[in-house]
Amino acid sequence: MSRRKVAYYYDSDVGAYTYGLGHPMKPHRIRITHDLKPKRATPEVMSSFHTDEYVNFLHKVTPETAEKMTYHGTRFLVGEDNPAFEGVFEFCSISAGGSIGAAQRITSGAADIAINWAGGLHHAKKREASGFCYINDIVLGTLELLRTYPRVLYIDIDCHHGDGVEEAFYTTDRVMTCSFHKFGEYFPGTGSQDDKGRGKGKGYAVNVPFKDGITDESFKSVFEPVITRVLEVFRPSAVVLQCGSDSLAGDKLGCFNLTMKGHANCVQFLRKQNIPLILLGGGGYTVKNVARTWTYETACALGIENEIDPNLPWNQYFEWFGPRYRLEVPENNMEDLNVKEGTLDSVREAVLEQLQQLQCAPSVQMQDVPRESVQQHLGFGRDDEVGRDELDERLAQHARYLYNLQEADTTTDESEESDSWDSDESSTSVNWRNANGSLRSASVSRVNGRQSSSQPQYRPAAEKRRMSLLTGQYYDIPTQDDDYAHYECGAAPNKSMKRRFFLNGPGGGGWDDSGGVDSGVNARTRVTNGFRNGFLHHNFLPYTDRDGRGVHTRNGDDGEDDDDDQEMLVDD
Repeated sequence: MSRRKVAYYYDSDVGAYTYGLGHPMKPHRIRITHDLKPKRATPEVMSSFHTDEYVNFLHKVTPETAEKMTYHGTRFLVGEDNPAFEGVFEFCSISAGGSIGAAQRITSGAADIAINWAGGLHHAKKREASGFCYINDIVLGTLELLRTYPRVLYIDIDCHHGDGVEEAFYTTDRVMTCSFHKFGEYFPGTGSQDDKGRGKGKGYAVNVPFKDGITDESFKSVFEPVITRVLEVFRPSAVVLQCGSDSLAGDKLGCFNLTMKGHANCVQFLRKQNIPLILLGGGGYTVKNVARTWTYETACALGIENEIDPNLPWNQYFEWFGPRYRLEVPENNMEDLNVKEGTLDSVREAVLEQLQQLQCAPSVQMQDVPRESVQQHLGFGRDDEVGRDELDERLAQHARYLYNLQEADTTTDESEESDSWDSDESSTSVNWRNANGSLRSASVSRVNGRQSSSQPQYRPAAEKRRMSLLTGQYYDIPTQDDDYAHYECGAAPNKSMKRRFFLNGPGGGGWDDSGGVDSGVNARTRVTNGFRNGFLHHNFLPYTDRDGRGVHTRNGDDGEDDDDDQEMLVDD
């Protein structure tokens, strides 16, 4: 096999943060795995997907102010999975910066394979943290790839469903998401094979659900034929592989039975396809096994997995890897329910049937995209924040507040049903509990702005529920208090104001409503070009091929822009 150019990103500071004593998510694992330092992501870059309000919150929140800034745990950081630990924003900027940097190395041709083990945080939503994930570096990196490539394939082999990434690209055919995960009474509760995408993206969300105990042989029997067919049908220009290690045998929160080599077979298989590839981290809570596997998969990316010594060399963490001190993660005696219950064939056939219905690889018109702004090219830093004082900040906040009050008058035609839904429930499925405590779910779609479902509609009242990755239990979200102390100017907002929904709320505000992934790519472009606002609204799709040939344009919607992402949002 020919040598491939590989870029590896690592920032030693990523191991200096902790979610708290006893929490299974340990950023220290990345430092153990083992120095190219990526440029850390700025708030402007993060807002090319996440809302300005949420990014601003992460930038300012501290453990001491978390209770007030989350409105007693009802916004941004809900539940115990995502604590406001010291340095949370710096941690997010490292993770996101690595994935964006990896994408830039790929699109520039500087690398064929790029690695960021600090990335892969696939649960983060547009305006809320979820499942140990605060900023969705995968979406940000994919948006960077879409500036150059027409189609990107996202593959997720984490034990948990990649709901945040699927949700972000659910309505576009430029990104195909393919997730191999445990499905059932398991976080995040999404990832049914019935969830296939919507609108232009119908058929381009692929879910492969497994049961407990899947082994190397069983996983390979589904992964390779499915991905082979995906590559034939979708013909991606680049692939992003999320290598979550909680699918390994013996993981503290996982329930699969993959060995290190079985897990790494996915990396080896994709490397052989000779398609630009980004490898990202993700889950993984038995630290020594995570370190072993990502070390081995780095060797797989380099094509030297058969040359390295399986006996571990001495290092400061050597005692962690006893008693054998070898580069291995063996399987255990866990029973494979996928074989026992005979579900593998039906799952594989259902996925292949879905792929069979896709006509051909979607085409994309092209437009040249500047690689960097003149400011960046000349080496000048941003100085527009210099001289800004507290009064400037307060005036800007007051202006946004007045804008919200005026905008409230234009929202009277919004559905009254909006208030009964939670702002980050999945656009593809809704999970709830019956009165007897059993879990129900129904696929939900939008038809002319109304909700339709294959099952009777559920109307949650004041009660809202989340599922915890940490405990696997459902819990109620406390009712939000009428606390408007964060408004330094003016009175409390108009109580008739409707709640805003962003990516996935049935009340609107999905990417299909605000310009879609094309506008997201454009927002990323404007940030790169040195403009301040990174909102998701524009009329042209930026794209160029790697050789700079074929310049065309694609017009966006002619309708009026949705200004939801530009507002300082207020829940009623």
